[in-house]
Amino acid sequence: MATTEQWTTNLVGDDAGLTRIFREARTVAVLGAKAQPSESAHYVPAYLAREGYRVLPVNPTLAGTQILGEPVVPTLADLAGPVDVIDVFRRPEYLPGHAAEILKLPWRPAVVWFQLGIRNDAAAERLARAGIRVVQDRCMMPEHRRLLTR
Repeated sequence: MATTEQWTTNLVGDDAGLTRIFREARTVAVLGAKAQPSESAHYVPAYLAREGYRVLPVNPTLAGTQILGEPVVPTLADLAGPVDVIDVFRRPEYLPGHAAEILKLPWRPAVVWFQLGIRNDAAAERLARAGIRVVQDRCMMPEHRRLLTR
């Protein structure tokens, strides 16, 4: 089991850590992706796609449709393969279940990113202890703009 100092380094909140995530990532699964352009779970992934990331939408109620030109899958386990980042647009009370789902995958993402307003310290700790970097309560779009498009 990792010591406190080891796993807490996976809780990312500094500019260098966030920049590293954006520079290393190529694929982003969006858990809770939405079809409506006015929803943050649509326009944030659309921004990331315009910036060159491959965005893979995950939403059981929209499975079988397409968002941003990619097929929507019902669960993370239904993705065709590993992704670099899982971007979470789900309420905090669902995060422990999603953490368990992520840890059951046959692959591990490098990062799980809880969007702005989304925080669950227990879920973040569980993921961080498993060696996954975690960002909480931040939006990928303004952080990317601030750090990489100056």
